[in-house]
Amino acid sequence: MATIKIGIVGAGGMARYHYDGFTKAGAEITAIADVNTERVKEFAVPRGIKKTYDSLARMLEAEKDIDAVSIITPNKFHKPLIIEALEKGRHVFCEKPPALNAAEMKEIVAAVQKSGKKLLFDFNNRARPESQAMLSYLKSGKAGRINSAQATWIRRAGIPGFGGWFTTKALSGGGPVIDLLHMIDLALYFMGYPEPSFALASVFYDFMGNKAFKGPWGIADAAGGITDVESACHAFLTFKSGQCLTIRNSWAEMNEGEVVSVVFQGQKAGGKVERVFQREGFDETSIDACKIFTEENGIHLNIDLLTEQDETMGRTAAAANFVKTLAGEAAPLNTPDEALILMKIIDALYESAASGKPVAV
Repeated sequence: MATIKIGIVGAGGMARYHYDGFTKAGAEITAIADVNTERVKEFAVPRGIKKTYDSLARMLEAEKDIDAVSIITPNKFHKPLIIEALEKGRHVFCEKPPALNAAEMKEIVAAVQKSGKKLLFDFNNRARPESQAMLSYLKSGKAGRINSAQATWIRRAGIPGFGGWFTTKALSGGGPVIDLLHMIDLALYFMGYPEPSFALASVFYDFMGNKAFKGPWGIADAAGGITDVESACHAFLTFKSGQCLTIRNSWAEMNEGEVVSVVFQGQKAGGKVERVFQREGFDETSIDACKIFTEENGIHLNIDLLTEQDETMGRTAAAANFVKTLAGEAAPLNTPDEALILMKIIDALYESAASGKPVAV
């Protein structure tokens, strides 16, 4: 098969993981586009990417042989760029979240179906070694059906800047509910992505103006910028299957520190996939854990599933999976239909928080 050629849109922090994953899987990065022409050259030159552009449209017009597009932009631009690439006959790999809301995601699903092209999202936590080890255990049937799970991504001080696009709802779609949706997605992945029924949620806005709660890796503050998103959310989901999910997402709240985990209780066994940071915001200081809680012969057992450590949190592996999917060498780690379910859940959490009542998903 001919080498898959990819063009990247967005030269921000996640671009290096996309680049590393794509090239590791054998793809060629032939061009990159970014409205910030200085930043795009800083990324392209040391990696030998010779073609740079200031827009997706110009890149696709000039680079006829590009097979796929990788999108790494503020959330507001995901839907239009995805649809533009699909309509131009390119496969797409896009950063999370899939869109600003479920209505946008429905448009994306329709565009995928019309184009016949592949669309994957960077739900990188599915690609983490410990997540795949846990999935393998679950597929063996040894845990039985997962009855309940708890999805947690909480930070004590992790607001990604003040006044920038992360804290501007029109650009981001919301705060940690939509930004830190990875553990919600991972829990649903383990649970078999059941059809949701009802959502009950509360959101909080504490500390959104307090610079002591800014994350160490956050983008630069924008003087006079908007800060109109939540700082924390606590929620509960039920599913038509009878399963349930508890959610804790926060950028800033009084907690012992950053905790990233999915814990579940199955009919035969429970488990935990966890990434605890010794220093908040620094992946290289994290400790991965993958544990099974079960019983054999009347004895309660805690079993460690040993996996390699991955400080990229599966980001490189997720990008590599996209290339392998296009090459027919692997199954996709996620689907547009799953992304639509996830965005319906996100919408329902915000709607419930605004109304103070449970809402149907």
